[in-house]
Amino acid sequence: MSLINEYRTIESNIKALQQRLEGLSQDSNLQRELEFEGKLHGLMENYQKSAQDVLTLLQAGQAKAARTGKAASTAPKRIHRAKQYRNPHTGETIETKGGNHKLLKEWKNQWGAETVESWATIQD
Repeated sequence: MSLINEYRTIESNIKALQQRLEGLSQDSNLQRELEFEGKLHGLMENYQKSAQDVLTLLQAGQAKAARTGKAASTAPKRIHRAKQYRNPHTGETIETKGGNHKLLKEWKNQWGAETVESWATIQD
């Protein structure tokens, strides 16, 4: 590449970057971030803390949150007990642990969920 071509390429890149910079300087999100950064640096100066101190503090908070979240996820699962439904109209009996039983759904559509639940007895 000749020297003049390199010059023109760099010049056009500079113009494009200047336009991008102007656009960013008028962006409200950038203004908010700059304001936050200024306030953060002010707080750090006020309390004589470094960026590393702030990062250590934040990482400790994340580690604590992760520990509490992990403990909650290792809780034992809820045991579903079997229920026995006896239809007083037909005398039919169904035993299921969940509500995804075809005949049970038909009964609930026909007689209503509350009525069908009143027919249930919990099995041990």
